[in-house]
Amino acid sequence: MSKLLNLTLLVWRQRNTSSPGKFVAYEAKEIPTDCSFLEMLDIVNESLVGKNEEPIAFDHDCREGICGMCSLVINGIAHGPERATTTCQLHMRHFKDGDTIYIEPWRSNAFPILKDLITDRSALDRIQQAGGFITARAGSAPDGNSVPISKQNADASMDAAACIGCGACVAACPNSSAMLFVAAKVSHLGLLPQGQPERVGRVLKMVRRMDEEGFGNCTNFYECEAVCPAAINASFISRMNRDYAAASIKDAVGVA
Repeated sequence: MSKLLNLTLLVWRQRNTSSPGKFVAYEAKEIPTDCSFLEMLDIVNESLVGKNEEPIAFDHDCREGICGMCSLVINGIAHGPERATTTCQLHMRHFKDGDTIYIEPWRSNAFPILKDLITDRSALDRIQQAGGFITARAGSAPDGNSVPISKQNADASMDAAACIGCGACVAACPNSSAMLFVAAKVSHLGLLPQGQPERVGRVLKMVRRMDEEGFGNCTNFYECEAVCPAAINASFISRMNRDYAAASIKDAVGVA
């Protein structure tokens, strides 16, 4: 049977990018422990609308842990206290009656706050777009044995492809680095035969675009790995660094 919680929320409210923001306290009463964190915010917003107050703006879409939209910092942790869990998958049973919960947006210069808890994360889209397309034929599904690939590489590629582009790695990193995101996107195709023709150009373009967008560099805090809802390993960053070093040499001598 679901229990009911009474909570105090300290929510970051900010009218727009140029306006100053602040924490505002709200009472979240009779919240079922079976509901998700986003459903809890829905309940609070219904109460605010009923009192003719402006609801709390926050991002969401699939609510199934797939899209990466639910970008919230909860009590100082991106996506909240549960490992390998998105905000929409976080349930209120992980909190206690009477708790005070701080709710903030992602904090990064590359992610300007649009309103309240919503940030502009289009920089990640531009990095991915910089990688471009692959030239491999993309018609009907080929026979599974027609393109040889080791199980180790196939498994690693699938692990990298699990990245949902939420930006939690950026929010958690003291340097606001996007290297775990970029490394996952680079490695996904870089480990597959279909990604080899563009491998050199892809890593150069994506890393350079990442720097242009204002993200910081990696200094091995491993906060990105700790909060990643897809549990992507930071070893992909080392792999991307090796690819980038090799690609830079080829680019310098004109063979990229």
